[in-house]
Amino acid sequence: MSSNATSTPGYTFTASGGAAPADSDPLYPHHSPAVAASLIATAEALVNPRGKGIYATDETIQGIEARLLAAEGIEGKSNVYTDSQHRERRRRWRECLYESLPTDYISGVILYHETLIDFQLAPVLTKRGIIPGVRADTDAHPLPISPLEPATQGLDDLLPRLQASYKAGARFSKWRAPILCNSSTLPTQAGLEVQAESLACFAAISQQAGLVPIVEPDVDFTEDADLKKSVGGSREDHHTTSIETIGLATATALARSVPVSVAGVVFLSGGLSDSDAVKYLNAVNAVVNKPPVGAPLALSRLPNLTFSFGRGLQGEAMRKWAGGDEGGAKEAFEARAKACWLAAKGEA
Repeated sequence: MSSNATSTPGYTFTASGGAAPADSDPLYPHHSPAVAASLIATAEALVNPRGKGIYATDETIQGIEARLLAAEGIEGKSNVYTDSQHRERRRRWRECLYESLPTDYISGVILYHETLIDFQLAPVLTKRGIIPGVRADTDAHPLPISPLEPATQGLDDLLPRLQASYKAGARFSKWRAPILCNSSTLPTQAGLEVQAESLACFAAISQQAGLVPIVEPDVDFTEDADLKKSVGGSREDHHTTSIETIGLATATALARSVPVSVAGVVFLSGGLSDSDAVKYLNAVNAVVNKPPVGAPLALSRLPNLTFSFGRGLQGEAMRKWAGGDEGGAKEAFEARAKACWLAAKGEA
């Protein structure tokens, strides 16, 4: 048996890691120069030139169905369509926007498994110079040691799923790790450690599959956490803390914690209204453009700060599409994408 193989009753494991590739660069010891260059190029292309961002279309089947029905004004009435009609509606909705995404504003698109593997729509994006990505996490379950907090699932079969995604055209992946935050008990240390470990494991496996990982610690601010606790503030804080203050706090936290090797930072719309999502994105970039007196000098080293929006981009477009106005849907999406592009440069 090979020295890299371990055998126990009922199990055989052959190590695929261990020594670095024979032709690896000392700066990137875990990848060949070609793989390292490809990963870096993709990461840079997702956030450059400044202002371009990501369109997140990775809702679950149930999630996108609910939104399409709501846009049509028949929320909760899924029985008006057959299963095959529902499937075709999902495919056509995705295809409608993918075929016309404004390449001046959109760099990449996150796809759900069905859209990537079953509908095979990645080539539609690639032909237009837009980078396809894939949602890697599957679902969440209560953390046994802290049942009020979620733990993200999907690591067990992650490598073969991401390898299949690469073959289907994906070049980056995303893993969402929700972190609940309030003014007293959350998050717990155990909750933070579990999510941090899952994000790290995901990122390593994603790179092994040739995909750039988007590491997404999603701090939920629906509770009563104040600005000091959550940086982003709670919904109540939005009424008492200025957008400019939150922008400075967010930029400062990032400048103090994000490694310089990170290509960029993308923000979610987080359930905010379309206008508020743009305002907050603009605020954090305005701080970078013109730091206030006394602001940390480290703000100047921040990478591009842009968007990874779903609802913040497609809401009005979906309503028009559901009403049969495809042309109007495309125009509405482009208008929202331009607004986000301007905000990602601090020019909204």
